[in-house]
Amino acid sequence: MSEKKFAPETLMMSYGYDPHLSEGAVKCPIFQTSTFAFKNAEEGKAFFEVAKGTRKLGEGEHMGLIYSRINNPDLEILENRLTLWDGAEDAAVFESGMSAISTLLLEFLAPGDVIVHSSPVYGGTDHFIKHVLEKYKVTAFEMHEGEEYGAVKERLQKAGLLDRVALFYLETPANPTNALFDIEATAQLAKELSTDERPVYLAVDNTYMGPLWSQPLSHGADLVIYSATKYIGGHSDVIAGAVLGSKALVGRVKKLRTYLGSMAGPWTGWLLMRSLETLKIRMERQANSAKLIAEYLEKHPKVSKVYYLGLLSESENPEQYRIFKKQYSSSGAMVSFDVIGGEKAAFAFLNSLKLAHLAVSLGSTESLAEHPYSMTHAGVAEEDKDRLGLTPNMVRFSVGVEHPDDLIWDIEQALEKL
Repeated sequence: MSEKKFAPETLMMSYGYDPHLSEGAVKCPIFQTSTFAFKNAEEGKAFFEVAKGTRKLGEGEHMGLIYSRINNPDLEILENRLTLWDGAEDAAVFESGMSAISTLLLEFLAPGDVIVHSSPVYGGTDHFIKHVLEKYKVTAFEMHEGEEYGAVKERLQKAGLLDRVALFYLETPANPTNALFDIEATAQLAKELSTDERPVYLAVDNTYMGPLWSQPLSHGADLVIYSATKYIGGHSDVIAGAVLGSKALVGRVKKLRTYLGSMAGPWTGWLLMRSLETLKIRMERQANSAKLIAEYLEKHPKVSKVYYLGLLSESENPEQYRIFKKQYSSSGAMVSFDVIGGEKAAFAFLNSLKLAHLAVSLGSTESLAEHPYSMTHAGVAEEDKDRLGLTPNMVRFSVGVEHPDDLIWDIEQALEKL
């Protein structure tokens, strides 16, 4: 019988781990240690040569364990498993999504560079790009939903920024509007602006749809980012982030991670390995329920607009529909909607929920609802929120694994209070 290529959800149970190296333990133990003993001084020297980049691994040689700020078994096995969903060569895991984002941006941007980013992005990302990177003389340039990529290039040229672009950064679908950006077209634009001396990279925040429903690397992205707190963690009990891509690019991220000290610890690694085993089951249940909820909301007289990918129409919004069909295998499990009556109505709805928790974050087993305008995107400038359609009457709903009938009942009774 020929060798079988196992599906990622199968490999999540065992990939990269040999029980016989850990007293036969079926599950990887938590390696709660700061440092690792070398067999001899020569081995320690060899490990450090590779870790510091003064020597490459020899044929058949494996990087040894040195210190948990550099590597740890729980972290290494987790990173190996994460690569399977996205088809990446390597992964780097962090103690938070923001540390993954900030480390990547600091590595690939230098004073004088331009970052071209989609809009809206998560509030923390927005602040880091516009206020922290600004201190390092990095210029932020926004791409808008539905904007032709030739028009983006023309605007950059008119602003005198074209030859300074170093990184494109997409968050697609956008948080919380579900606006879509074409990864393949952006990758092509990045290639057009690249030179041998000055490569331009594309990084994609895939938190809303990944790693199950979209694989940005297959559409031309160089790097993929996750807040692993969300679907990957999936239980609201761990904060983590991840960056995936080629060995060369992720190697650069890992090197900076070592010196910033933002790597994930063994407990985080162990919890995420636990979560990966049920990721597909959880996400499929959440997506199925989200479809029913969105269809219910679309017909409700107290809801003026529903932001959900499954409701995109080819006739009404052909470009967004085209991107959706090309990039995604599901409509996801995030539903935002505008209630009639402004912030007062939105707050009344949120305060009346009985099953869903009024809390930020997303992608967990329990349903969560929040008010983006005053919570996750509170730091976004008022004029930007208005332009992007982030309204005071918007509610963001992250669908959990509860029975969909119960969630619809909860939403219905809360809407009745308006």
